[in-house]
Amino acid sequence: MINRHSASMILKSVILVLLFTVPGFIQAQVDTFYKVANRPVKNTFESVWLIDHQTLEVPIKGTFEMDFQHRFGTWDKGYEDLYGLFAASNIRIGFDYVPVPRLMVGFGITKYNQLWDFYGKYALLKQGKEDGPFLSLTYYVNAAIDTRSEEKKDFAESSDRWSYFHQVMIGRKISDKFSLQLSGNLSWFNFKEPMMDAEGVPLGTDQNMQISASAIARYKLSSVFGLIVEYDQPITDQEFFDPESNYSVGLELVTSAHAFQFFVGNYQGLVPQYNHTYNPNSWGDNQILVGFNITRLWNF
Repeated sequence: MINRHSASMILKSVILVLLFTVPGFIQAQVDTFYKVANRPVKNTFESVWLIDHQTLEVPIKGTFEMDFQHRFGTWDKGYEDLYGLFAASNIRIGFDYVPVPRLMVGFGITKYNQLWDFYGKYALLKQGKEDGPFLSLTYYVNAAIDTRSEEKKDFAESSDRWSYFHQVMIGRKISDKFSLQLSGNLSWFNFKEPMMDAEGVPLGTDQNMQISASAIARYKLSSVFGLIVEYDQPITDQEFFDPESNYSVGLELVTSAHAFQFFVGNYQGLVPQYNHTYNPNSWGDNQILVGFNITRLWNF
């Protein structure tokens, strides 16, 4: 039989155990809750590309990706070149890798101007599921070199071949179906050709820098299909040539390792600084075209 003294000792021992273990258990549950609440949202966008733009997405460390991008010709000539399908097209093949968390690096080669471009993208902030950052913030930089021969393009200095693009992206997965990204962009060309009049007399040269703003969005129609849209607005007022705004709309199909995007728009360049600085195509003049992107990724 347990006497009163023994019962009192047992009760005190139980109380001491509870005092030392329960707060730790509760704290562990709270820490677990906040870790889950602060965990970044997944798949704000389903691909690192959306039409002509890099998205704020950076895949997990060890991801290797191959990109194939194709733009047909504009369809303003109608049936003559089958609405651009038989016209001169532009193609880019690129490769991307994530060496460390939040950082993606890559390079590609484009048909027009034989451009090689090299880029880096870093996720500065990632939107939290419940707590944490309200928005995602990513910085993207691109450097491209025109590798055409001297017979095709006369550069006074080797540095004249280089151009650059800087982009700050902010975005949010607003709901399970809808994601939005806005960005401010800066394009820079070390060299711009002088503009000529009808008789070939030089008029002058535009500014090396071009500022623009962009918006992209995705709406999930199902677990694999999405509606995708893109808009780009030039801001810098150049003296001789102002690029046209870009509007694009299309569909995206995603699998665990692929993304297929099919769309219509009026950007034909595949390196961003060229699109934002030299786009001559206008929806109003029926200078729109069909394009598609295919991405394939592997995780190591």
